[in-house]
Amino acid sequence: MEKTVKGNLNIEKYHSEAVRIRGMTSIRTSNTEMLHIIIAWLAISYAFSILLLWSSLGRRPVTEELLNGIINPLVISLSTVGLSFLVHEMSHKIVAQRFGSWAEFRMSPFMLFLMLFLVYEFGILFAAPGAVMIYGGQIGKRENGLISLAGPLSNIFLGLAFFLLLSETGILYEIGRYGVIINIALALFNLIPFGIFDGRKIWNWNKPVYLTVVVAALALLIFSVSGLMTAVNPDQPF
Repeated sequence: MEKTVKGNLNIEKYHSEAVRIRGMTSIRTSNTEMLHIIIAWLAISYAFSILLLWSSLGRRPVTEELLNGIINPLVISLSTVGLSFLVHEMSHKIVAQRFGSWAEFRMSPFMLFLMLFLVYEFGILFAAPGAVMIYGGQIGKRENGLISLAGPLSNIFLGLAFFLLLSETGILYEIGRYGVIINIALALFNLIPFGIFDGRKIWNWNKPVYLTVVVAALALLIFSVSGLMTAVNPDQPF
């Protein structure tokens, strides 16, 4: 998810504080953005690992279980929902910067707290940890549509990559299974064509492109359900 920022922004200060990623000269970040990304990545991964414990235990995990039984769920979460969130947001950022915009991720402390509270108390994961803030650049309807398209499209490709792990066993199979499910869910959820979702901007820009991406996400869903039903996994990591 991304959000266009209105008002004044100190671009000179941004460029003075920005850090170029080695080997990726067209991408700029900052210490503030990296800190926000790390906190949001860890928070959403930990929240999902609590949800996995809820699922395996059938009840709210107690403090001891959150400390001693969290390792495998956390590894799965960091590798799936954490990675998927990171790739989705950075895809928005990279495309926006290609169009000359200032684009950085900013976490939402309130939404992170709400996410952790809901998943711990009720086993409900509502994840909206933040968004990529975009300012300036040559952004018209087409550019806005392409920026929005980058997020769900990245999840479709990442879902295909995770699909390859369904032939494995143990924790690798679990990473593949959850990776496929999470990326399909993220793609379809963000393709909702109204409100603040990516789908609305894609729909407004190019309806055939929107329908093509939705069909691709649904095809991956059907393909993955078939793969999950036929996959064999004798080992359980937790």
